[in-house]
Amino acid sequence: MTTGSTARTPHEAARTPGGTPRAPGGTPRTPHQPEPHQVAADPEALRRRARAALVAARERTALLTSCVEDADLTAQHSPLMSPLVWDLAHIGNQEEQWLLRAVGGRDALRPEIDSLYDAFEHPRATRPSLPLLPPEEARRYAAEVRGRALDVLETTPFTPGTPFAYDGEHGRGGLTDAGFAFGMIAQHEQQHDETMLITHQLRKGAPALTAPDPEPVPAYDGPAEVLVPGGPFTMGTSTEPWALDNERPAHRRQVAPFFLDATPVTNGAYQRFVDDGGYDEPRWWHERGWEMVRAHGVTAPLFWRREGGQWLRRRFGHVEPVPADEPVVHVSWYEADAYARWAGRRLPTEAEWEKAARHRPGEDRSARYPWGDEDPTPRHANLGQRHLRPAPAGSYPRGASPLGIRQLMGDVWEWTASDFLPYPGFVAFPYREYSEVFFGGDYKVLRGGAFSVDAVACRGTFRNWDHPVRRQIFSGFRTARDVTPAESAAGRA
Repeated sequence: MTTGSTARTPHEAARTPGGTPRAPGGTPRTPHQPEPHQVAADPEALRRRARAALVAARERTALLTSCVEDADLTAQHSPLMSPLVWDLAHIGNQEEQWLLRAVGGRDALRPEIDSLYDAFEHPRATRPSLPLLPPEEARRYAAEVRGRALDVLETTPFTPGTPFAYDGEHGRGGLTDAGFAFGMIAQHEQQHDETMLITHQLRKGAPALTAPDPEPVPAYDGPAEVLVPGGPFTMGTSTEPWALDNERPAHRRQVAPFFLDATPVTNGAYQRFVDDGGYDEPRWWHERGWEMVRAHGVTAPLFWRREGGQWLRRRFGHVEPVPADEPVVHVSWYEADAYARWAGRRLPTEAEWEKAARHRPGEDRSARYPWGDEDPTPRHANLGQRHLRPAPAGSYPRGASPLGIRQLMGDVWEWTASDFLPYPGFVAFPYREYSEVFFGGDYKVLRGGAFSVDAVACRGTFRNWDHPVRRQIFSGFRTARDVTPAESAAGRA
């Protein structure tokens, strides 16, 4: 049974601009901060990038909302999720509020629907009872907003630099610095596309989505774990133009040496935990995790079931044997933590994960991605809903880190041990509700993206977060361990 509350999730954290957005103070660069490799000096190149990101997001939205009948769009397939038609109109409404009104200074098209599509006013479980726009009207509204937003994009002067270096001299609170508002809206839509994909996974009935499987690869025969050296590194960013407020500012973090799994934990490895009675043994579980197991009868990852002596799973309407070599997906933080304890290991901290993913040994800098600063391609990672499943463990060698760690980007979101907290020097921008209201111990951080998320919303600094009970999301994990005194004495770390 799916666990978790029916409250809104971080992907819906969008608010009416409400006048001038809050302008953050600048963060001075230090010698330790990375060079501004993505600061756009060419406004026209940046404009093309923003247009491409918006168009790609809308194409995916159209696919996710055109492959089912209108009755499926208006139905609520789980109290954990909105009707798909709510997501569709919400996407248009946020685009109207930020790009047409806040950036373009245009009059409101549909001010009367603002409250209907405010995620903070209406928890997901209540949304089917709202007077939502019917599917065809929602499509027309989103299309009209998009046409006008592209006009705003063509006529808006982009200021150079990054929005979080705002110094009070740029207009509209820095929203047009490096095209930030357009990048923010493209990411918002892609995040809702991921949310709608989750709804498709929860939906019952015949399959509605198809995609090719990842290419088969030889069984991974590399090391099971990799030593990540200790020492300082640069965490976060002050230079990535479309990075969101919780990714900022860049700051130095000290990390002790540790070992990290070279690949995400696979279904086969997780099945051994299940078959060993892992869900029956409270000693592996956090107290609240054990309450979840007992209250909801959790015995395996969500969508798994045992039939005829084998484990099967439901995936977008298909029932199939659980593939042993794929990263496990649809596990909560509590399940990931319990597995790690059973295996004599632990979940990595958020800082450990980011050091493994971004630090360039010998260069004293952090790259944008494990493979370097190049934007992701299909050779690097399983992103963008090209495949509707994780790729086998060990895939994408071109996307490996310098230490040889695979699949840190894409395939499955990876739970970390860390609570969602602000970085030193954090300033909310352009609104508090994106991140600030979620800081604290109620949310755990996930890193790395998944097959379900587009590259525009996935980078080495991107921070996702969710309640530790969440299982419907495309979440997996990898484990870590400390260096032992004997290993340290032997010079292994």
